[in-house]
Amino acid sequence: MSFQPNPGDELIINGTAYVVGRHPAAPGLAYAQAGRQGIVYQLNAKNGAPHEAKALKVFFPKFRIPAMVYQSEHMEAYGDIPGLQVCKRDVLTPERNGSLIAEQPDLLYAVLMPWVHGMTWFDCLTDQRQLEASDSLALARALAGIGSAMEQKGLAHCDLSAPNVMLPFFSEVELPQGTSAVELVDVEQMYSTKMDRPDALLAGSPGYAAHRTVHSGLWSAYADRFAGAIIIGEMLGWSDRVVVDKAWGESYFDQHEMQTPCERYFILRKSLESRWGSKVVELFSRAWDSQDLSSCPTFGEWLVVLNAVTEQEIPVEAIEPEPAATETIESAAVGGLASEAAPSLSAPAPLKAEQAALLNQAALEQGERGVTDKLFRQARDLEQQNKPAAALEVYRSLYHFVEDGSPLHVEVSAAITGLEEQLNPKAPEQPEKSKAWYRSKTFIVTTAAAVVLLTAGIPAVNILADQSNQRQIEAAKQEEAAKAAKAAEEKLAAKQEAAQKLLTEKQRQEAEQQAKQQALAAQKQQEEQKKQQALIAQQVKYEAYLAQKEQNKQAAAKLAKQKAYDQQAKYEKYLALKKEQEARAAQEEAARKVAAEAEQKQKESMHARNKENVLQLISLYNKAYASQEGGSAAKAKSFAKRFRALYDSNPSYYRSVGEVGYRASSIYNFLGDTNFRLPKI
Repeated sequence: MSFQPNPGDELIINGTAYVVGRHPAAPGLAYAQAGRQGIVYQLNAKNGAPHEAKALKVFFPKFRIPAMVYQSEHMEAYGDIPGLQVCKRDVLTPERNGSLIAEQPDLLYAVLMPWVHGMTWFDCLTDQRQLEASDSLALARALAGIGSAMEQKGLAHCDLSAPNVMLPFFSEVELPQGTSAVELVDVEQMYSTKMDRPDALLAGSPGYAAHRTVHSGLWSAYADRFAGAIIIGEMLGWSDRVVVDKAWGESYFDQHEMQTPCERYFILRKSLESRWGSKVVELFSRAWDSQDLSSCPTFGEWLVVLNAVTEQEIPVEAIEPEPAATETIESAAVGGLASEAAPSLSAPAPLKAEQAALLNQAALEQGERGVTDKLFRQARDLEQQNKPAAALEVYRSLYHFVEDGSPLHVEVSAAITGLEEQLNPKAPEQPEKSKAWYRSKTFIVTTAAAVVLLTAGIPAVNILADQSNQRQIEAAKQEEAAKAAKAAEEKLAAKQEAAQKLLTEKQRQEAEQQAKQQALAAQKQQEEQKKQQALIAQQVKYEAYLAQKEQNKQAAAKLAKQKAYDQQAKYEKYLALKKEQEARAAQEEAARKVAAEAEQKQKESMHARNKENVLQLISLYNKAYASQEGGSAAKAKSFAKRFRALYDSNPSYYRSVGEVGYRASSIYNFLGDTNFRLPKI
């Protein structure tokens, strides 16, 4: 776009003078934010307070739609709803803002609306900024209240996502009393029964779109329910450091994880129940498991449950969880899905007995008795569909819900090992020497078979034991003891190896963090050095100026000559500038002539095309008349429809040409009543 204002530039809109704001992080640039449909600039009224700033949204050419005026007139009524102040908007039109649009064509159908102060929920997510529990609850309540008020009026935002949720709650500008803690922006896709369906629909933002239902775009009264549940869950979970650290990035969930039994879902679900209660988890699970948007909980249901949380129930120990719980969660997080730092997809180390008991007890309390069966069936289905990577992730999630040493535990371990070997085949010439005994597929299968055989053959073993040699029994016992000792040593070595990997990864992350801090410190030092150098340069210039001034006083004759030289230089510069202006004026005149000639050619081309269309209209009418006279009503109707389509492309012109208007009237009568006889013209 050619509209690229500088900070401090003045714009007069609807009789009010505005100044383009300066970006707080880069004072030399205009304060602007880019979106899907255009760029939003901050405008400050010359005599207004900071909280009265306006936002000027300049749309990309594709989205400059004249119907924006009609849409904004209907939106005006919704501007009083808390959280929808951007609906109070004015559209710049040629009738009211012709002179401004003539200077800046990109401002055609631009929108002027209130500027919303504060960060976005997207900023909060990407900064991994943990919230106080009371702040999480306040934001979730505010969003639920906005959604409830919109639903009651049959409205939906239709692109609810982290970048479109503003948080005046964290604004550094002092705002008026009663300002909503949450505001929604980018409302051009808003659904209402009183507004027309947009030409181009958005299919939802990654991390907030329900993959089961969203295919061709969102535009219905239920469009916000699933995305709203995800954002409310994020807001409530963002007071838990475990949830914050587990976030995918630009949203808590990766889009590929939506509505699947992934690890992040179980972590967030557990956090919501332990911190906010079972009713919150019930609403979140309903949305996650929903088959369509209408079956998701309403915002009104969310508001009722969140308002029922009293100040006494807000968790105070949100920042630092208990060490045992932290260790359990970290173990589950490390073992659940493939670690980003480890190239090998290895099975997780077994949990301690106490930790496993705590995790299993928590699962039982949450009503998760059917989780293992559900995950196991899903993993099997994925294997049958030849999706080994997806099946491996589900098996890993299932691993933590299975009792250690149980038959299902053995089967899941074998499945994990088999899928890992399938996805990451080892080179035969370099066998992996450090592979733990309990990860060997041969050992797992042999162990499972041995358990079955030993269970079924106990009577026979007792009979043979009475008849066997005592020495053989003792030798067998010693051999078994040696195997058990060796297995224990290998198991301990595997645990130590896993712990060492974890420690190495943690040290690597700390080293990276330290390197970033050192780079930031070096950058600050360089900036400080630049400032010092600028000050020194300025001082040198000032001293040189003083020396020159003193020298001029001592050499009056030289000063006179210098003045004469300066005057001559200024005159020559004036002549050069004048010549340049004349050349620029000549170029502009030539450009205007070229544009005028192009416009004249376009008009002539359009006139010629209109003449051709008049001849075609007369031909189509004659064909329709001949077909009707010949008894072929279908052909006559076909020619009449083609006549109407061509005539409707420019009725104002064709109506003024000869008898074309009379022919059109007859065609419309015929299409309205096939018994009407077309006159011969």
